[in-house]
This record gives sequence, structure tokens and C-alpha cells, in this order.
Amino acid sequence: MIINEAKTVQENFIQVDGNKIRYLETGHSKNTLVLVHGLGASAERWTKTIPYLAKEYHLIIPDLIGFGYSDKPLVDYTTDFFSDFLGKFLDLTGIENPPILGSSLGGQVAAEYASTNTNVEKLILASPSGIMKQSTPALDAYIMAALYPNETNAKNAFEMMEGSGIETDSTIIEGFIERMKLPNAKMAFMSTILGLKNSEIITNKLKSINVPSLIIWGANEPVLPIQHADGFVSAIKNCRFYRMDGCGHTPYVQNAEEFAKIVLNFLNNDQT
Repeated sequence: MIINEAKTVQENFIQVDGNKIRYLETGHSKNTLVLVHGLGASAERWTKTIPYLAKEYHLIIPDLIGFGYSDKPLVDYTTDFFSDFLGKFLDLTGIENPPILGSSLGGQVAAEYASTNTNVEKLILASPSGIMKQSTPALDAYIMAALYPNETNAKNAFEMMEGSGIETDSTIIEGFIERMKLPNAKMAFMSTILGLKNSEIITNKLKSINVPSLIIWGANEPVLPIQHADGFVSAIKNCRFYRMDGCGHTPYVQNAEEFAKIVLNFLNNDQT
């Protein structure tokens, strides 16, 4: 477990449909915030922003089924599958009506879940997938790193995704390589990619979301370019938008303090 900034983070496991699911937990607030990571990632992806969010919220951060250190069953990893998983995870952990923060694939999963369930207080999506169908050079590099997980490929992919020219922290690269070498990790990754390509564009489902929502997008996002943000903002009824300048695919890594400030301001503001 690579959590350096938040020393009080607890690692837990729970069974969901017979699969062992790992999640991290921290923070002592009575208010819970659920964080959902993206494609090929794990709960550790939120490491830099955890200390800021945990000051005001009790954080629950799962490794999605098929990723991180959760089990990776031989199934079709569709968006419906992930949405169903998220619902079961919330039920089994006893989390009621939480705000949900999802990034990339995790943003699409959170949006899909919120479109068919009423037990979401607020929704925050950071560069969510679901509208873009064509690939990008940064996404191609990330897929290559997942299929051939070595230091060169992973370093190239992560630096392309950030789009800042700043060298990626070695712990991020090492963690990704370690996880992608786990049994069935590549299968789950590629099944998810195919599931995303086969899924309908999420726009119609977004129209069913009735909770206050916030879209955050890095201005220099090379994986899911910022022009796709409008599809989310225009489809969700009660939606705000925030562009983070100087950031790429992971603003919660690149500028964690500012990202957390935006999130907390939204969560703590009762006016919608």
C-alpha cells in the first residue's frame, strides 16, 4: 500500500458477490465522501488529495473490481457491471446517500450509478469518460503501458497524461507496474476498454441525474480532451463546471490542494 501523506489511512477488505474487494478508509467526520478511481488505477491514485479531503470528510476509497488489489474475476467489464458493483459496495459498507467523486472511468461509473439511483447526495466528476469514442495518443500510450508494464512504457504514459512536462513520481510508476503484473489485471483492463467502446454515449443517461453536480477538467487534458466537458455540463440539469489551468488528466495529483479546495467548496455549499 503506497500511502505516505496520510498515515492514518486504514486498508480494509469486503466480499462483494464472492469477490474480495479492497478499500481504503480515513477521516473522522460523520460525513462520508466516496472516491472512485479511473481505468487501470487503484485507491492510491487519490494519495495526494486524501490529506486535504480527510480533514472534513470520512473517505471511503475502493479499488474497483478488476483493478488495484481487488479480485479480478473473468467477466465482461461493462459500465453496467461497474455501476452495479458500486451499488453493492455502498450497500455492504452501509454508506447511505453519500456524495461521490469519480475520475475518468470512475467518473463515468459514478455518473451511470447516479443516473439510476437516488441515494447520491452530490456528484463530482473529474475528466469523466463516457462521451469520447475515438482514442488519443495519450490513451494509446496508457494502453501500451498496461499491456507491457515496464518502467519506460509507464513513465512515458503517465507523463503524456499529465501533459505538464514534469517528471512523474516514481512511486506512481512502480505501483502501476506492480498492479498490472497481477493475475488477470491485463484481462480486466482490456475488457474494460472494449466495454467502453461498446457502450452507448452516456449523454442520455446524464439527463436523468437530478443531484447537484460539478465537473472538473484539466485545461491541458490529453487523454479526454476538454472539449468533451460540454457534453456533460449541458446534459446534467444542475451542473457546475470548473477548469483547472495547468493540469492534464489528473488535477487531483498535479494540484491536489487546489483540487480539494474546489471539491470542498462545492460539497459544503448548500446553494445549488
